[in-house]
Amino acid sequence: MCQRGFQFRFSPAALAEAQNNSRAGQQRHGDVRDLRSLTWFSIDNDDTRDLDQLSVAESLPDEALRLLVAIADVEAFVPAGSALDEHAANNTTSVYTAAGVYPMLPEALSTDLSSLHEGKERLAVVVDMRVEKDGAVSGVSLYAAVVLNHAKLAYEAVSAWLADESSPLPQLAKVPRLAEQLHLHDALASRLARWRHEHGALNMTTVSARPVFADGRLVDLRADQKNRAKDLIAELMIAANGATARFLDGHGFPSLRRFLRAPQRWDRIEALAASHGGRLPDQPDAAALDRFLSGQREADPTGFADLSLAVVKLLGAGEYLAAAPDRPGQGHFGLAVHDYAHTTAPNRRFPDLVMQRLVKAAIAGNPPPYTVEALDGIARHCTEQQGQANAVERQVLKAAAAFLLDQRIGEVFEAVVTGVAPKGTFVRLRQPLVEGKVVRGFEGLDVGDTTRVRLVAVDPRQGHIDFEAVA
Repeated sequence: MCQRGFQFRFSPAALAEAQNNSRAGQQRHGDVRDLRSLTWFSIDNDDTRDLDQLSVAESLPDEALRLLVAIADVEAFVPAGSALDEHAANNTTSVYTAAGVYPMLPEALSTDLSSLHEGKERLAVVVDMRVEKDGAVSGVSLYAAVVLNHAKLAYEAVSAWLADESSPLPQLAKVPRLAEQLHLHDALASRLARWRHEHGALNMTTVSARPVFADGRLVDLRADQKNRAKDLIAELMIAANGATARFLDGHGFPSLRRFLRAPQRWDRIEALAASHGGRLPDQPDAAALDRFLSGQREADPTGFADLSLAVVKLLGAGEYLAAAPDRPGQGHFGLAVHDYAHTTAPNRRFPDLVMQRLVKAAIAGNPPPYTVEALDGIARHCTEQQGQANAVERQVLKAAAAFLLDQRIGEVFEAVVTGVAPKGTFVRLRQPLVEGKVVRGFEGLDVGDTTRVRLVAVDPRQGHIDFEAVA
């Protein structure tokens, strides 16, 4: 963390503010709607304690649906220019590693007072949207409200229930109309996803490694798979993020946008598609790429995750950008969304906290708290720190993987090439789900190729895992 510019401890001043700001952060100011009676609920990982958003939905005439997303009012606890703000502005994100979590804000806030816990009244910023029959989002309004989380649900349990209602979901017996809400949310997500994919959004299946511990000891790195409930929440958050960006545009406010450039290595994506029997146009085309990916999902479901990983690597990383009404931001190539921002996780991402300050100023009729020039600097720093956070997470994950593979030198594994650069060629094993460097026999390999590799060396302290390609 220190080597990559992060503060891994909070200053005494920041910790004191977290305690002293607790009462001020719960006080209501201005027009705050009382929406506690609505059937708000959350869906997240079983062990998540920093809950940033809740949602509720209702049917409207003309087959439209109303979607409300409540985002924790974190700004109320973190004044601009405070010690808490300085720490958050430096780190810009919570860092999640196999060795532990380094939160952007003290846990007294992020996992307690500013977290939307079940059974707790909380202040929130509500994004109120109308979703048309075709999945288009219209009629957006944002306002402050007090909300109450009636049910904290988990991704896997909700996914199982949506697939088979006989699967256990104990909260259904305790919360009236919760089953109706889950069905409405599922229908909403389907509409939103259909609209985005008709406009060129990429539908991919990627997996990440999740550390598995037994009696305090790391025993495996398993795939953390996508599922129906994760896709559902992702669609709702994309809709809320886009709606918030357009809300600020409509008020003449600058904003921080999240964008993904058209891929620079489109020629390699073309070659990858051709190796699977597909054909793509010469210029980047998200809709054509999605059609190819959809066909491959059906033709080769087993190998689709490896193909998705290769495409994700070739697309590159997203970036932050300052935008103003007279200087619109760039679109997001992968999401098929032009007006897109990060707004729904202010407990763990600084751009979301900045956006919340802008939104609350617009709601109150106050001037923007940031200039476009100030947002330019924040955007550059957040992009850089996000890359550094990813590097920290990868390094610790590699150390964990090297620890797991320490006794398996000489074994041969199936792998997919995930990176080719001057610094080396990298592969990811299929099981266990770890990445390493090909130090011999890498000539001719490129991103997306599948190959067999032999483990030749590991260094758990440095997180180095070295392979050689096997002919």
